[in-house]
Amino acid sequence: MSKRNLFTLAAAVVIAAALTACSAGGSTPTVTAPSDAVAGFTVPGPNDKGGKNNPVKIGVVGASNPQFQVLNDAAQAEGIYLKFQDFTDYSQPNPALSTGQLDLNQFQHIVYLGQYNVAKNDNLVPIGSTAIYPLGLYSKKYTSVSDIPADSTIAIPNDQTNQARGLQVLQSAGLITLNPGTPTLFGQVSDVDTANSKVKVLAVSADQTPRSLDDPNIAGAIINNDYIANTGLKPQQAIAQDDATSDAAAPFINIWVALDADKDLPLYAEIVRLAHSDKWNQALLDNSDGTGVLVNDQPDRLQAVLADVETQLKNSGS
Repeated sequence: MSKRNLFTLAAAVVIAAALTACSAGGSTPTVTAPSDAVAGFTVPGPNDKGGKNNPVKIGVVGASNPQFQVLNDAAQAEGIYLKFQDFTDYSQPNPALSTGQLDLNQFQHIVYLGQYNVAKNDNLVPIGSTAIYPLGLYSKKYTSVSDIPADSTIAIPNDQTNQARGLQVLQSAGLITLNPGTPTLFGQVSDVDTANSKVKVLAVSADQTPRSLDDPNIAGAIINNDYIANTGLKPQQAIAQDDATSDAAAPFINIWVALDADKDLPLYAEIVRLAHSDKWNQALLDNSDGTGVLVNDQPDRLQAVLADVETQLKNSGS
């Protein structure tokens, strides 16, 4: 065999070997949708939304929180690529979603979304839920609601949202009665039916509610989660809190949010489904020091709650 033929044969062997190596070690494994995936979900191609070259952009507050890594891993196992964008300012993720900089966001409860939609004449939509973080009643003097004496005084935050929510907590605990027709989101101390209530209510600045527990004239206080550490108490020591399954608490469910045009996309519904795995749930609870109450409501219920919230906001002139 001539040198030229030997060279040609050798080159052919090298090329064949290289192609074989690429085929064996560089191939991308085929990913198929799992049997329990939502109806209509198909694994995205590289350039499809959710594919490697076109990840789903999700706006969050606290991208380093462990539940998001759990979700990222679960999504990639199904061929879905995610990109989390971290925000420190709550006012930014909704406009970013509305203008197309994001595909989804997950950082807010329904009331916050309703306030944004009404103020901006927008129509962002909840497509899934995560948890509710109960608002609790705390006391350093009493270990149960039944121990609180009649005519005692309870302090509550004076900002609109938490004042109304605090009143709902006290009513559900049997400590006060609200006048008929009191709006869930806009109740005030003046709406308390004092003649039929066990305790009196005093509205103070939210950051003063922890200090009020040291006041001998205050039997207990409704305290936001952000301020519980200032009391020396643990969130688990609340003697009453709102019921995550109640209609009164529903506006405070934390949600996944999409554009109205995208609310029925199977891809996004599959991401929400993955965000209810046991591993995600445990990470979420661990991150909240066990204070979160998991909620897995259907989109139509969440959207109905949002519609009611927006109606209340519009009627109030907010």
